[in-house]
Amino acid sequence: MKTAPVFSLRQLALTTALACCTISASPLAATFDAALKRPKLVLVLVVDGLPNEQVMRYRDQFQGGFKRLLQQGASFSNAHQAHGLTFTAVGHSAILSGAYPYQHGIISNEWIDAKSKKSMYCTQDSKHHYLAGEHTNESDGTSPANLRVSTLGDELRYASGGQAKVLAISGKDRGAILLAGKTGSAYMYMDKTGNFASSSYYMKAHPQWVQKFSAAKPQDQFYGKAWCMALPEAAYAHDWDKVAGESLTSHAACKYKAFDASYKGEADKPDGKYYASLKVGPYADQLTLDFARAAVEGENLGKNAPGVTDLLAISLSSHDYINHGFGPESKKSHDHLQHLDRMLGQFFSYLDQRIGLDNTLVLLTADHGFPNTPEFARDNKFDAQRLNSKTMVAALNQHLAQKFGVDKLLDASSPPNFWLDANKIEQKNLNREDVENSAARFLLGYDGVANVYTRSQLESGSLPDTKLSKLMQRAWHRQVSGDLMVVAKPYWYFSSGNSGTSHGSPYSYDSNVPLLVMGKPWIKPGWYGNYAEVVDIAPTLAHLLQLRPPSGSEGRVLTEVVR
Repeated sequence: MKTAPVFSLRQLALTTALACCTISASPLAATFDAALKRPKLVLVLVVDGLPNEQVMRYRDQFQGGFKRLLQQGASFSNAHQAHGLTFTAVGHSAILSGAYPYQHGIISNEWIDAKSKKSMYCTQDSKHHYLAGEHTNESDGTSPANLRVSTLGDELRYASGGQAKVLAISGKDRGAILLAGKTGSAYMYMDKTGNFASSSYYMKAHPQWVQKFSAAKPQDQFYGKAWCMALPEAAYAHDWDKVAGESLTSHAACKYKAFDASYKGEADKPDGKYYASLKVGPYADQLTLDFARAAVEGENLGKNAPGVTDLLAISLSSHDYINHGFGPESKKSHDHLQHLDRMLGQFFSYLDQRIGLDNTLVLLTADHGFPNTPEFARDNKFDAQRLNSKTMVAALNQHLAQKFGVDKLLDASSPPNFWLDANKIEQKNLNREDVENSAARFLLGYDGVANVYTRSQLESGSLPDTKLSKLMQRAWHRQVSGDLMVVAKPYWYFSSGNSGTSHGSPYSYDSNVPLLVMGKPWIKPGWYGNYAEVVDIAPTLAHLLQLRPPSGSEGRVLTEVVR
């Protein structure tokens, strides 16, 4: 006869606890498994040059993609590109790297190389060329060589052993390349042919689906077409009506009125002028989304191995061109956003049928906002002007020559960065900090200048404790940036032209951008007033995808919207 085992009180308590845990583990495990469900596809949409105020201002008129994002997703009203130089390349670099310019190294669309004193374009790389016979200039964007950090796509590729597919598509080379990262694939619109092409950095030749898309010449379908207004003319009653080039006309092909001209080239057939003109209006964005559909099918995106997420980033470029030319207060800007809303609605419906939106995590943001044109700002009683950098440089050099007895001590500029001639300073045995400070004092008295930051200040970190100083420090890269960074006054901006508007400042009209996230299994819908930054996107997506954040990521996880 066997003797029954004798349990100590400690053993009995442990056995009872384990039994309790076993009983309750099932629902807990189910909840945990649901939380760990990965999307099959992450779709990152960037609307180039879209201030958040336009999304808010026109929200009642949206019928498509913006409406769906606002109603079914999380929307941040106080999201910002939180660096001092709000340019296209800088903003695109921030989105999927989670890094500021002082780390990622993309300080502007172009800058002056410190050694050669030549202009450096943000994505130029003379080692590579466009594919399929597309002409490549020396300064064309062909690779992410200047990007110094990893992106979410790079981390996704690494974690999946290269299985995850990462594609970026844009009307601009920098819009595609800086989203694709080091290991994804980028396709960009070619102004001279209307094709989308990649470069030798990414592949030796285009895949079959790209060749098929190009052979069909979809870009030619818009030849001779008008830009039809999406809404009745009365819907634009509150837009500023003093913008040149916004005349309206009746057109047989349009339900409502049309803008001034149809899309044509110099010859009586599609040519380079025609393909370039498509970027100012709704048709280049339509082509971009059509190419994205071909990519989804050609690469079978969203249907990877179980547990492997694909990433598709699309940067839609036309809104930037329109806002530059006419301002965000214009009818054209207003109308283009309505067209884009309908296009995005159709694209979402397409993804819903092919992959399922409940399997897709969608995020929409912008690389920067936009100020109004100076004419509009002055009409509303603001002090607003265009600041000519050539005139500024000439005046500053004259001042420095009188002070130090040396001509042209400032020898290069790419506003708002300005470079001193280090060789002349050394040869004349001048104190560099004295030269910087003298230049800064002069510029602080120059009409249209709000603030000036010097290399000595930025290297030592001896800056005033202000938000503006923090934004400018983030925007300055020790190895790439200038010796002086000049901040224009609000509503002023650097330009040698006499029409349109531009961006690049640290002010809220340039920094406040939409941040919309949609994905029912992962995101809590709602309208959020929390302060957020575009650099929060990468760590939030990394959290949801269970990845390590990109190498330079400094943002936070937007836990308030995560289920």
